[in-house]
Amino acid sequence: MTSFFNESYKGTPPWDLGRPQAEFVRLVKDGKIRGRTLDVGCGTGENAMLFAGLGLEVWGLDGAPLAIEKAKRKASERGSTATFLVGDALRLETLNQRFDTITDSGPFHVFSDEERILFVKSLRSALNKGGTYLMLCFSDKEPAGWGGPRRVSQEEIRATFTDGWKIDWIREARFESTFHEDGGRALLSSITSV
Repeated sequence: MTSFFNESYKGTPPWDLGRPQAEFVRLVKDGKIRGRTLDVGCGTGENAMLFAGLGLEVWGLDGAPLAIEKAKRKASERGSTATFLVGDALRLETLNQRFDTITDSGPFHVFSDEERILFVKSLRSALNKGGTYLMLCFSDKEPAGWGGPRRVSQEEIRATFTDGWKIDWIREARFESTFHEDGGRALLSSITSV
């Protein structure tokens, strides 16, 4: 899967808008992004640079080297303090770092059921107790006609984050891309490590 995403960044993939996702802009305005922050699957870094603009220590991680190369270039051009690195979202323990907030704008909905189990363990290794995981993924209410990633139901999210997690809320949202003028139907979740 990493090679697919890396190849996508030879051009401009449909999820790379050249600006942060509107749902994360709203989370910033609502004060939901706090403390040391990790943006998992950061792509070319738009969300991470938004968070760093708050004066937070922010890391962006992506498995696609071309995405990270573009993110570093943008950060340098914009004077952003965000740190970007190539890494595996399923092995966050290799960072040897802990965060207060972890954000996810897309990775969860590309994982298989087996990978989701690994991802939850990976998140636990990097998120402080009491820390928040904020996840935006495509909803099962998004029609399948155009293809795209796997759709996710609220029930799947609840079944994935059980022991050691508290689901604060799951709400309907929009996932912006060049495929949708007004964004695809999505779910935005706030989940706390307890």
